[in-house]
Amino acid sequence: MEAPTRQEFLFHSAAGKAAFYVLVTLATGYFLWQVWQRVRLWRQGKPIDWKPDYVGSVVRYVLGQRKVKTSRPNSGAPMHLLIFYGFLTLFIGTTLLAINQYSPWKFHHGPYYIGYEFVLDVMGVALLVGLAWALLRRWLFKPRTVVSSPADYGTIVLLLLLTITGFVLEGMRMSADPKPFDTSAPIGYFVSQMIPGITAGPYLAMWWFHTALVFLFIAIVPRLRLRHIAYAILSTSGSNPDAKMGQIPTLSMKEVEETGQIGAKHAKDYSRWHLMSLDACMECGRCTEVCPANAVGKVLDPRKVVQAIRAAEASGAEVASAVSEEALWACTTCNACVEACPVLIRHVDLIVGARQHLVAEGKLSGTAATMLRQVGSTGSAWGTPASEREKWMEGLEIPLARDLIARGEVFDVLLWVGCAGVADRGASKTTKAFASLLNKAGISFACLGKEESCTGDPARRAGDEFTFQAFAEANVATFEQYGVKRIVTACPHCFNTIKNEYPVFGGNYEVMHHSQMLAELVERGKLIAPSFRDGSVVLHDPCYLARINNEADAPRIALGRPSNLNDNNTPVGRYLAQSMEEGNVLAEPEHFAQKTLCCGAGGGRMWMEEEANQRPSDRRAKELVATGAQKIAVACPFCRIMLDTSVGKVDGGENVELVDIVELVKAAND
Repeated sequence: MEAPTRQEFLFHSAAGKAAFYVLVTLATGYFLWQVWQRVRLWRQGKPIDWKPDYVGSVVRYVLGQRKVKTSRPNSGAPMHLLIFYGFLTLFIGTTLLAINQYSPWKFHHGPYYIGYEFVLDVMGVALLVGLAWALLRRWLFKPRTVVSSPADYGTIVLLLLLTITGFVLEGMRMSADPKPFDTSAPIGYFVSQMIPGITAGPYLAMWWFHTALVFLFIAIVPRLRLRHIAYAILSTSGSNPDAKMGQIPTLSMKEVEETGQIGAKHAKDYSRWHLMSLDACMECGRCTEVCPANAVGKVLDPRKVVQAIRAAEASGAEVASAVSEEALWACTTCNACVEACPVLIRHVDLIVGARQHLVAEGKLSGTAATMLRQVGSTGSAWGTPASEREKWMEGLEIPLARDLIARGEVFDVLLWVGCAGVADRGASKTTKAFASLLNKAGISFACLGKEESCTGDPARRAGDEFTFQAFAEANVATFEQYGVKRIVTACPHCFNTIKNEYPVFGGNYEVMHHSQMLAELVERGKLIAPSFRDGSVVLHDPCYLARINNEADAPRIALGRPSNLNDNNTPVGRYLAQSMEEGNVLAEPEHFAQKTLCCGAGGGRMWMEEEANQRPSDRRAKELVATGAQKIAVACPFCRIMLDTSVGKVDGGENVELVDIVELVKAAND
């Protein structure tokens, strides 16, 4: 019995084979030449200073499609997965066929061949379904953030033609040269039964038509959005495995001295990896869909930022002009775009890099510029002088690090108050309540008092990199002076900066957000969690805690382990596995945990003017009030300030109380 296999170049003459090799060489050569033009542009950027995890990143983000699979249900993720895995399987199948044809290893026969034919037929159908879905989605059900051009429709049609003609060609081969094992490819076999008696002429005509489509695809794909198939592999595999979402790349003074400028004036001022990642963008719109600034009508469009910088890379235009200064200043650095991007583009790095140049050129004015001056002159973003940093302690038993060390005593935890915890009335209330609970739980802690200064976070994200570095180095020196090993703070921005950015300056500590400390104390029985089982409380997750630092468990555990979460968002943390009977019930908003909505305060926006109808906090307040909760629990002083101005303006919000989670825990323990 004949072993299952098939003849390559069926019915082809020597001249036909030669023509094929010439054409495939030309098409592939043109493809590589176009790619090389992009590589030359990438190489203009700064060399990367990290060691990529090539294999791990490709497995997680390319083969595993981790970011795509965690997209929201209406994002088109299932469609994308059908196209990706279908296309990938056919590409691998073609590669294996070439290896068998042109290498000493001949394996394309027997059981392997049977399985090969079946798998390629099934995945070809998956590709066909995905492409049809994509065409209908763009034509009839196009989401707001999806952009389409004639080239996009043409690409989908070309891929549909390639897939359909591939099945037809397979059926014609089986009809012209039938074998008893043809049923291993069910789609091709079905087609062969529809077109019996095919001869060499029609078969060769279809073969060349299909092959011409393949050559066309190879030649033009670098000019299509579909180029991201190749570039995304390079971008994801070359990404920095140690770069955390809330970490801004550190700018060195040596680099400034060598280049004579600060920040990104031109595209070449970014790293080579950042430039490469621009080519990986398919303009899917996921970044724009989740952008809080774009959602309230601001000009910032993360997708357009990427495309504008990519265009500036080729033209030599300045980044700020290509993107627009208004768009650059609109960013809250909430990293929703970064979290959503399937190919790991770090939009915030791009935006802050451009801001650094604008600040260096003196192009930041108004209240944001005032904030930077206050940070530099007083060590506080609110302009609070050091002499007033201990006022909130009056009448309270708050130990100071300098006094304890002077007496030869030690402390376990440094309570980092933060600028807001001193200057803002609501945040100061949180600070006092938290200090009271630490005392009640018997935690050995101390504060720095007048020796504490801004972490530098507002300055860094507004673009003043070297002011940030000065404060980082000074604070690390203070921590070392007092032997600090463990730090807790109620501010997610301070938490993120000390935890993720101070290690670059030698500051390695165990850093906790106050919700994590509260959760730990509740679980150890040192504190009692509040009790509410009627959904009367809704929690607003801060971006810099839930999304950027992947911490959504702690505030919920501190509030009594509520677990009424549904499947509309990406599950985050162990509390999802608990039954509702085990704890309180929170009135969760539509967007929570990693998918939380930004209040609009990050990235220095706290100190920038807002149009009355373009406040992200108004949008978030509406969603929180819509849950019907009587109290909105926050875990960030920035969020509290922003929501405090918005909740009262929402219908039904006038009777909703805004509290920090620590206040609810304190009330349960009084």
